[in-house]
Amino acid sequence: MKRNRMGFILMTVLIVGLICSPLDSAKSAAAKTPEKTGEWIGAWSASQTAAWETVDWDGGTSRKGFANQTIRMVIHPNASGSAVRIRLSNQFGTKPVTFGKVTVGATKKGAEAVPGSVKPLTFAGKQSVTIPKGEEVFSDPVPFEVHDGSDLTVSLYIHGESGPATWHNTSNSTTYISTQGDFAAESNDSAFTKSFDAWFWLSGVDVKKSNKKKSRVIVALGDSITDGYLSSLNENRRWTDVLNDRLDSEIKNQTFTVLNQGISGNRILSDSPIFGEKALARLDRDVFSQTGVTDLILLEGINDIGHEPHVHDADRIIEGIKEIAARAHERGINIYAGTLTPFKGYDEGVYYTEKGEQTRQEVNAWIRSSHMLDGFIDFDRALADPNDHEKLRKEYDSGDALHPNDLGLKVMAESIDLTIFEKPLNGKPSTGL
Repeated sequence: MKRNRMGFILMTVLIVGLICSPLDSAKSAAAKTPEKTGEWIGAWSASQTAAWETVDWDGGTSRKGFANQTIRMVIHPNASGSAVRIRLSNQFGTKPVTFGKVTVGATKKGAEAVPGSVKPLTFAGKQSVTIPKGEEVFSDPVPFEVHDGSDLTVSLYIHGESGPATWHNTSNSTTYISTQGDFAAESNDSAFTKSFDAWFWLSGVDVKKSNKKKSRVIVALGDSITDGYLSSLNENRRWTDVLNDRLDSEIKNQTFTVLNQGISGNRILSDSPIFGEKALARLDRDVFSQTGVTDLILLEGINDIGHEPHVHDADRIIEGIKEIAARAHERGINIYAGTLTPFKGYDEGVYYTEKGEQTRQEVNAWIRSSHMLDGFIDFDRALADPNDHEKLRKEYDSGDALHPNDLGLKVMAESIDLTIFEKPLNGKPSTGL
């Protein structure tokens, strides 16, 4: 796909002295937080990829990076809490990157934060943090009322030259870039003269729960269809957003978060310098390290079929799904696979072929009948044209015969039987350590 986009009863636990890096704690002092009590859960996430070195679809922005500028990102958390901490990633950087100041605030409009709401974040007690290449760090927790569905503004002041940026390239949310200077603590938007459809370095946001309900944190691991490519900009119309709203509205005895870990163009079996590391390679970072993760929804494989090198052997894709399922179950995580959605008409003869369609049907047949999964979600049947099951239904098509539009994404979320998330878990949720 192209860019441009609880069995066991959960116990309420006190998490004391969290080590807040998903990587080796000895790597960086900044990767630790002071001792805190309370239950932390993931509220928002974005999978990260390397800067684009081989294409210039972003005008070279990710490759060039930033120098002495402030990046202001608007995010849409899917959980409420009384405190917040963020995760920054230099996973794919080529050198250490220094953030001179990092802040969080309530979003007013665009690049403007609500006056008086902006708070500084610290890292091991310090305002500035340098993240070595290949590492991630959590900020220290800060008291901050986060409300499910209300936008947050996260600002990063890059001190010096960043080099190539670790980023999420299809945010479907406008990020604002300042002129030279540190504007992270300011609520006004006057310094932010440029904008971009991407998130930079920001890989996660956790909140400290403000209620005692049992929690389920659902990670959606996918490609551009999960990423929400071609959905309405700044409207949060991804199927994961709609699913989160449904869960909040229809199941009252639990707290739910849906974390979106889609990467446009991503595959199960093959890495790409443009479309990121394969799903098998990013499980630890993008799924298992998420704070409180209990469930995984996997929707990948169509790009293995459509992109070169084409995988027209269904057994290879199925083996990849089996490995993901086994690794999730080892960690007590329930896994549900989505059937691969129709793609006839998308780049016919190259991406879509009759052989590729046969492969999709074989993978879907296995997903529908597999006993390795905790369940399946039939996205294929939800979206297919009743007169031609190989095609997207016209009213759900964004226009390219592959990516669902806002209505199609809504239909995907509405097709999910929510009772699957009332099933017992295979184990206790991850603390994100």
